[in-house]
Formats: sequence, C-alpha cells, structure tokens
Amino acid sequence: MDQNLVPVLDSVRAFLEREHGLWIDGKPRAALSGRRKDVRNPACGAVIASVADGEAADVDAAVGSARRAFESGVWSGLRPAERERVLLRLADVLEAHAEELAQLETLNQGKSIHLARAIEVGGSIEYVRYMAGWATKITGETLDVSIPAPPGARFTAFTRREPVGVAAGIAPWNFPLMIALWKTVPALAAGCTAVLKPASETPLSALRLAELALEAGVPPGVFNVVTGRGEAAGRALAGHPLIGKVSFTGSTEVGKAVGHAALDNMTRLALELGGKNPMLVLGDADIDQAVRGALLGGFLNQGQVCAAASRLYVHRSKFNLFAEALSAAVAGMRLGPGMDLDAQVNPLVSQRRQQAVCRLIERGRAAGARVLTGGGAADLPGYFVQPTVMADLAPDNPVAREEVFGPVLALMPFDEVDEAVALANDTRYGLAASVWTNDLSAALDIVPRLQAGTVWVNSHIPLDPGMPFGGYKESGLGREFGKGAVESFTEIKSVCIAH
Repeated sequence: MDQNLVPVLDSVRAFLEREHGLWIDGKPRAALSGRRKDVRNPACGAVIASVADGEAADVDAAVGSARRAFESGVWSGLRPAERERVLLRLADVLEAHAEELAQLETLNQGKSIHLARAIEVGGSIEYVRYMAGWATKITGETLDVSIPAPPGARFTAFTRREPVGVAAGIAPWNFPLMIALWKTVPALAAGCTAVLKPASETPLSALRLAELALEAGVPPGVFNVVTGRGEAAGRALAGHPLIGKVSFTGSTEVGKAVGHAALDNMTRLALELGGKNPMLVLGDADIDQAVRGALLGGFLNQGQVCAAASRLYVHRSKFNLFAEALSAAVAGMRLGPGMDLDAQVNPLVSQRRQQAVCRLIERGRAAGARVLTGGGAADLPGYFVQPTVMADLAPDNPVAREEVFGPVLALMPFDEVDEAVALANDTRYGLAASVWTNDLSAALDIVPRLQAGTVWVNSHIPLDPGMPFGGYKESGLGREFGKGAVESFTEIKSVCIAH
C-alpha cells in the first residue's frame, strides 16, 4: 500500500458494506419503490456503497414522522436546557467518531482527508456546540403599547418565539456533513423537528449522522433522512404542505425551483445559493500574502465552495508579478486522491461536474482567454481537473461570468479602484468578496461599496458560527449562522393582555 494513503478504518468498511435505507422514526427502512442508487468514490469512480432512492411517498412518510414527533412534544416540549444538553451530547458523539466521519466524507465526496478532519468534522463539532447554546437563549420582548380603547383599559403586551414545526433541510454535495448540520441543528435548538435530504451524490455522512443523533438522545422521529434525487425527493420535500420552513443550499437555478415549490404553501424559506466571488488586489498589497490567499480561497475543496474566490482583479502595476507567482505555485500542486496525505488537489465530486468544468474552460478559451497553467482534465483515474489559471479574459467571457465550481481562477487587471469595484459588482451574484491591501482607509472605503453578504480583508474563505453568512442578489435569501439562524426557525407571536 502507498505509505501516503490513510488506511481505511474497519468501522468505515463495515458501514460501506451495509444496505442503507432511509432513516424514518429512528430506524432504517427501504424506499417504498424498492429502488436503490449506487454511491461512487470520486478518486477512482468505483461504487463504494448503495442507498435507498427515495421519492415523494417516502418524503411523505418522513414528514409525517417528524410532524407526529413535533405535535407530541417529545422534543419541542422539553425544557430548553434539556435540548441544549442533547445537542451538546451530539457534539461529543461526533467527536468520538471524528475519524470515521472524516473518512466517509473523503471516500464519498473526494475532498482531502486534511480538510475533512479539520473543517468538515472539526468545524462542524464546534458549530454544534455553538448552536446548542442558543437553545436556552431564545427570547421575546415586552412592548409598551398605546391602545386607546376602551377608555381606562390597561394592556400588557409581549412577544414569544415558537418553533415553526417541521424543518426541511436540503444539503449540497460539497460539504455534506457540515451543511447538513447547518440545516438541522439550529432547527433542533429552536424546538423544531427535521427532515434532511442530502445530495444524491453524497448521502453517506447524513445517514451516519442520523444514527449518531439517536445515540446522543435525539428522540425517534425528530431527525429523519430521505436519500434520493432532487427532482423526486427534493421537489416533494420543498413543496410538502406540512413543512414549516425549507432551508436549501445549492445552485441558484435549483434554489429558484425550491423557492417556487415552497411558495405555493407559503412555507418559510432560506436559500444559500451560488457565487461568482471577486478578490480585489490593490497596488499596495503584499503579493505573497495575496497569492497564498488566492490558493486557499480559490482551490479549497477544488473550488467547490460557494464563497470561493473566482474572479481575481489585480492592480495593473502588480498584475504580471501576481500572475507569475500564482501560476508557478499552481503548476507545482500535486494531484491525488483525498486519502493521499500529500495530495494538494483532489477529484471533483462526480464525472458530470468534471465534464461541466472542462466544458467551461474550453468555452473561456474559445472566447479569447489565455491559459497560464492547467486547462483541462487530468490524466488520472477518477474525476480530476487540473488546477487552472486563466488571463486575458474579456468581461463577458463565460469563465468571468459563470460560476465554475471547480479549480479555475480568472485573472484580470484594473487601473483605478472605482473600476475594480464596478467590475466586482457587475454580476447577478453577491455572496462574498475580498479586498487585499495594507491601506486601512482604502479597505474601509471599499467594503461598503461591494455588493456581497461577506467581505474579507486580507483573507478569503474563513467562516465562524457567530458570523452571519448569506448573499445579496441571486446568491440567496436569509442568513446562516449566529442568533438569526436559530430565530429563523421560529415564528413571532404577539400576546396582548387587557387588565
């Protein structure tokens, strides 16, 4: 065996060999149709597991389970401190199974085992502990009202926050475990029950999460998982009349469809969608620091990050120096499977994604872009794309306009800051952006002018559970993280007492 490859745990092998069902009422069950779907390892394309292929009838069963659990009060009726303790136990259970979960993510999604350990699992554990604390901090407010009638009457008014009911979480394939927890843990903290639909490409960690939640003390029916295709299970879940809120992360196009399905029932909605995120490198920026930032911001998880740096606008005085340094660093990156400890670039999640990214590179090249390094699929088994840097892009070049969701960076020069800001904002997206400069005044002038939900300065990509995350324009509705994430799973009720 290659000494650089992480040995697969026996528990992971055993999990992969099981015949996985849906998770409803605290136990696995087959899809009603009996259909199943293969799960593949992106590093080689081999089938590593099989899961149930759920459809509308299965979604109905899962939502029914969650609704019964909610109405019974088995979870919503607990004292907030009791819900907090269960969620803290969940974090402890996740920590105890951290390496197992990290390996499942790497084998199923393709990402580096380093990233899976540190962010996908390690960051998720911190997130669960942070959100658990909000279970005991959901508050209303008292209101000093001025109701004029009847004469002489007095009123005491206040608000209370109550859970919306059954929360539907539809998670993507780029960070399957982490974003599944983003969708479900705030809902559980608020007293909701949940139905989770993971992406059809990456269902394994969601199924293991359901088992671990039960082990931690989450009652049966409170946390349910339906694996299946988006057009079948996802559509049925978004449009189900018993869902109180839908939280979706994915592409803008699919997010719009989810929104339309939810709107028919006036279901509460949160959408965290695509991005075409600019990185502005000013003339005084530290080039070495900015290059390191571009490598992390652009190639983390092979660029399969909604907030990834994708359009790099560099002051013309530093453009050639930056392009040469970045291209040299990218050309030296080592490709390999996620279980390879030395690999710096790993496969994309699927052959479909590999082909889509390569097509976009070719479209960009045909439109006049110059490839500085990379430029296509790698000659390796699995779904690899060479890390790619492109220059000489016109503003309407498809690589400069469309979300790539792959390891591709577009470099473009600018002369004036106003020009850079205008170029950065010239997109239908508005998820994230970064500014690279040692001039504090310049940074603080640019930040409010950028149409993005998150703006980093001399950094690009790190998130924190307490920092709201979401987008402007077609990058979505609502925010993940922080107090607002929990409150978004509640309804505000006004109470007015005459006395």
